[in-house]
Amino acid sequence: MQEKARIQTMVGEDLLFLTDDQLRRGIEAMFFAYRAFTADPDMILGEMDYGRAHHRALHFINREPGLTVTALLAVLGVTKQSLNRVLRTLIEDGLVESRIGRRDRRERQLHLTQQGTALERRLSEAQRARMRAAYRKAGPQAVSGFRQVLEAMMDPETRAQYQAMKELPEDR
Repeated sequence: MQEKARIQTMVGEDLLFLTDDQLRRGIEAMFFAYRAFTADPDMILGEMDYGRAHHRALHFINREPGLTVTALLAVLGVTKQSLNRVLRTLIEDGLVESRIGRRDRRERQLHLTQQGTALERRLSEAQRARMRAAYRKAGPQAVSGFRQVLEAMMDPETRAQYQAMKELPEDR
């Protein structure tokens, strides 16, 4: 029997029953939300002949200056060849610097230049504004629930990477 989401409370546990149609609507909401979330950065990136991979690289390098290429590979979950194309462009365009590691000279540590920091800020400003407005509209309980849903969707390795990123200082 198809019905709206029904919460059934049993002794000590809460069970949530969702129909296939409700799950499909949730999936569609994620698709449309992601499209809206990436629309502003996509316009800026398109003007520069960059793609979303460039934005993700800039974001995570900004989040953790000195991030190694190996660590960035792990965070992004892309191939070395794909990341090298993105980094080569960002370095050639003066947005990212690749420095030799202090402890291990074989490591390449990544840092944004002033120009890279300015572009990352420009790309992220609209996304922060969109998230801020949505969070305010939805309220604190919804924000907490949203994060819980996103974290529950992550596989254990991805969740561990995310948890490690949460431990970094917030403002850069």
